[in-house]
Amino acid sequence: MTETAPSAAAETARGRNPLAFLDAEIEDFKAKGLYRRLRVVEGEQKSRCIVDGREVITLSSNNYLGLNTHPRLRSAAEAALRELGAGSGAVRTIAGTMRIHEELERRLADFKHVEAVLTFQSGFTCNTGVIPILAGESAVIVSDALNHASIIDGIRLTKAERRIFPHADMEALRSALRDVRAAPGGAERTVLVITDGVFSMDGDIARLPEIVAAAEEAEAIVYVDDAHASGVLGRNGRGSVDHFDLHGRVQVQVGTLSKAIGVLGGYVAGPASLREVLIHRARPFLFSTSHPPAVAAACLAAIDVLESEPQLIERLWENTRYFKAGLAGLGFETGASETPITPVIVGSGARAMKLSDGLFEEGVFAQGIGFPTVPEDRSRVRTIVTAEHTRAELDACLAAFETVGRALAII
Repeated sequence: MTETAPSAAAETARGRNPLAFLDAEIEDFKAKGLYRRLRVVEGEQKSRCIVDGREVITLSSNNYLGLNTHPRLRSAAEAALRELGAGSGAVRTIAGTMRIHEELERRLADFKHVEAVLTFQSGFTCNTGVIPILAGESAVIVSDALNHASIIDGIRLTKAERRIFPHADMEALRSALRDVRAAPGGAERTVLVITDGVFSMDGDIARLPEIVAAAEEAEAIVYVDDAHASGVLGRNGRGSVDHFDLHGRVQVQVGTLSKAIGVLGGYVAGPASLREVLIHRARPFLFSTSHPPAVAAACLAAIDVLESEPQLIERLWENTRYFKAGLAGLGFETGASETPITPVIVGSGARAMKLSDGLFEEGVFAQGIGFPTVPEDRSRVRTIVTAEHTRAELDACLAAFETVGRALAII
């Protein structure tokens, strides 16, 4: 059989890279000063750790209470690993529901003062799994403009009408709810009001009492994502609903197991009927393997720690107040933060990355954040203090911020 030479068109097609647009995007990141490579942590995630081969004080961890290395969590995880194995083997609806998963959900329901809890693989999958269930095609979702990306993606997965109100603007929220109910057929529509409990980039707390009052007047469902309030706000870290004493008035709470709890996963807390429907319909729950038993065991131990060691949360808030006062005294802009999340707002994304890099050279790991996570002119270095930071470490961080801030003419 005689071989024929490839045509000129075939040769051209063979030489074309269909993914060349990715290289162009990377070059665009670099041109704008936004290109970042992943920092690599060696060893334990503590207030001091080894990042990219050097010891630094970290201000970029969500490990608010230091629970990821707490002896009680280590022991619980090790015991579950030996007794129950490394993995669960299946999704929850087939053979992946272990007794320890249901024990964790019962403990969380009791901890949150709700009828029932369902755990998910992450807080992100909670929002993408639950919001589409609650908001059918005829529903209306009213959402704060600064809600987390997982809420935004959860909303995108619905066919519901969307109304986004300016951040923390209660009059805009009430106006949107009045408009929905006053429109033809509005009285019968399901309305879902969604807010973060603590906003992850700015560190401010949702005006939850006003949100709940507005929603009750409009007969709307209140949905609170408490990722950064879990373990931080409320009695023993029960979250923003407990912080404002709104039990029984917030229908849906999303919590995290991977920040202050120190392990992995998320959960939805609410009525038992919600849990039952989610088991049958929530796609991330239906199509993802359940948590390894060691994860569930460590989460159970974390609840024990929250209930028996309140001094960890007290120390977190002492450190928060001290560090915020230090940044303010140096003249940095920290926005409306009320929590351990304290942004240092500097303007452009390139400037935020320079501040972050300069801090790293001074022995402080605090990640820069720019567009599209935050508006370009509100780019920042986001800091999070923890209960583990010593006063000496916080002083060293403040000294580094002063040195680099002055060098970059930020202060």
